Amino acid sequence: MSEFWLISAPGDKTNLQAWEKMNTVTSKSNLSNNSKFHIPDLKVGTLDALVGLSDELGKLDSFAESVIKKIAQYIGEVMEDSKDKVQENLLANGVDLISYLTRFEWDMAKYPIKQPLKNISEALAKQVTQIEADLKTRSAAYNNIKGNLQSLEKKTVGNLLTRTLADIVHKEDFVLNSEYLITLLVVVPKSSYLQWQKTYESLSDMVVPRSTKMIAEDAEGGLFTVTLFRKVMDDFKAKARENRFMVREFYYDEKELKCEKEELMKLASDKKQQYWQLLLAACLSTSLRNGFMVPTVSGELHLAHKTEAWEQQHDLPKGPLLRWLKVNFSEAFVAWIHVKALRVFVESVLRYGLPVNFQAMLLQPNRKSVKRLRDVLNVVFKHLDEVAAASIMDPGMDIPGLQLSNQEYYPYVYFKIDLSLLD
Repeated sequence: MSEFWLISAPGDKTNLQAWEKMNTVTSKSNLSNNSKFHIPDLKVGTLDALVGLSDELGKLDSFAESVIKKIAQYIGEVMEDSKDKVQENLLANGVDLISYLTRFEWDMAKYPIKQPLKNISEALAKQVTQIEADLKTRSAAYNNIKGNLQSLEKKTVGNLLTRTLADIVHKEDFVLNSEYLITLLVVVPKSSYLQWQKTYESLSDMVVPRSTKMIAEDAEGGLFTVTLFRKVMDDFKAKARENRFMVREFYYDEKELKCEKEELMKLASDKKQQYWQLLLAACLSTSLRNGFMVPTVSGELHLAHKTEAWEQQHDLPKGPLLRWLKVNFSEAFVAWIHVKALRVFVESVLRYGLPVNFQAMLLQPNRKSVKRLRDVLNVVFKHLDEVAAASIMDPGMDIPGLQLSNQEYYPYVYFKIDLSLLD
């Protein structure tokens, strides 16, 4: 199960005994896997500031999660040929997300704990906002190139009525530079080949005898040339259409065909170049972000090189764009979990008071035991808030001032972490 519960309760002797009881019950009944979640001694500030920060962190939590999901889903798009390996590529600091979460350690270098909580929160918000802005800019540019390329590529795989003819026709197939004659291209269904050969010369006046030749064929029909006088062209097109022969609106222009081929090659080249631009821009912009709060270019490139080696080992698609997404996914995920840690700290201080003394715990519920686990937690910690515990045990109880409909509220501090980022 990819859902985790990050909870906290006071750290005094009575509650430590409650922790032990909870661990014993959940372990014996296989309700959840539990581990301590270590949060350092942060600067508390004033209670008024904590109340305001609590609201801001709630919004930042939702925003950071949405950015992470966007990056994860974009990684899935980039790895469209290896969908089954996308989850393996969602790493945080080089390890899988569950390992990072269950072994969480506050990053003192990125987020020094001697600064006010407000500063840490603002740095995290700035960091995640910048990642989202970078992702928008680069994904828009990449998708634009990819869309143009796909549009042109579709022309090479369509039927003879719609696909590009740049790689099919040749100069010698046409009568060119004639004041009186013109060569048309006609798509004829396979079932009508014989009819075409028998009737094309009589569809209108002034059709050059024995001028037809099939120059291409697909599963539905063939592409035939026919030469006639320009002045009967409209009449020939009308009669051809009556007989289910479709004239392609095509006139041989060597320069135009050359330009079309070059455009296709250029877009393919631009797509590759975009990969490199995305990585370079990402590394440069990220190194300038938030000062000490963000890894250096060399650090990110080191992670990128490690990722590349991992890709080669596992035979995954390579490319700087994918590595950029991985690096920034890791950075955003790490920031998100630090936001969660901040929320637990702030809510624990507001709930349990000063001096700061609480224990945070990470629970991974067994999928089949979620309700029972919640009941066990409510029983173990009901002494922290008897009124809230009673309302949970009896959902029909109406308690003024306690709006359980707006958010989940329990006797203990609780936040959910859902790692189902590709859903």
